[in-house]
Amino acid sequence: MSEQNRLGVFKTYKLYVGGKFPRSESGRVYEVTDSKGQWLANAPQSSRKDARDAVVAARKAFGGWSGATAYNRGQVLYRVAEMLEGRKEQFVREVAASEGLSKSKAAAVVDAAIDRWVWYAGWTDKIGQISGGANPVAGPFYNLSTPEPTGVVAVLAPQKSSLLGLVSVIAPVIATGNTAVVIASADAPLPALSLGEVLATSDVPGGVVNILSGATAELAAPLAAHQDVNAIDLTGAGAELAKELEIAAADNLKRVLRPQPAEADGSDASTDWLAAPGTHRLTAFLETKTVWHPTGALGASGSSY
Repeated sequence: MSEQNRLGVFKTYKLYVGGKFPRSESGRVYEVTDSKGQWLANAPQSSRKDARDAVVAARKAFGGWSGATAYNRGQVLYRVAEMLEGRKEQFVREVAASEGLSKSKAAAVVDAAIDRWVWYAGWTDKIGQISGGANPVAGPFYNLSTPEPTGVVAVLAPQKSSLLGLVSVIAPVIATGNTAVVIASADAPLPALSLGEVLATSDVPGGVVNILSGATAELAAPLAAHQDVNAIDLTGAGAELAKELEIAAADNLKRVLRPQPAEADGSDASTDWLAAPGTHRLTAFLETKTVWHPTGALGASGSSY
């Protein structure tokens, strides 16, 4: 059969929850269009039930992921970069269509996203050295502070940077041993949903990253109020929505990462995601555990045990 007579096979995009690809519990979808308003695909319209299911999956995965060695997590993140590299052409097409970029600019964005995964992969076994250490104390004690992951983190992905911005907010969360429930860009969710396919075929355990698509405000509200969510990243929220979510998050003392001034309108259009990310997103969702331990010598007599 000639190519021009061949029936095209359209991709069915699904959510990524608990290592599986369910359709939305609501049964709803919504149309995703390109920068010119042309139809690209139907994306799942996630419900509050989907958000709660994602939290359950993230909590179930937290013990194993946080208990893995930092070196092992680095290997897993690097594997994600390998898988992205192998599917680069697909992501270039999706980013170009979603963000209205030329093919060359979209390729540069995808390359930067892959490099960003590698960069965070290298930090997994090093972040403890800059966020912890031995503390000088007056007394016969060792006093050590070490970072530990916060837990389940809800992440509102950037609205305009559909892949590089997405990677920039997901990778640091899981690099430090947390698990994530991610709300993809409402207008450009396709690269995020395709990223779920990459995660599923890499070594990331199911439930470590869960990706939802749909209305950001509708999904963020139950996550901000959820008692089993330990932290929330408000990058993809507008100023008014961010304020509402921060109030809801206070109920169980969630850690909150507020949008940067350039992100305050929720558009993140002026945020330079290509800039060096620094370590602030790595440390945003870490707790510090301090341990006191007596030294061998006890008292003026010099006795020891």
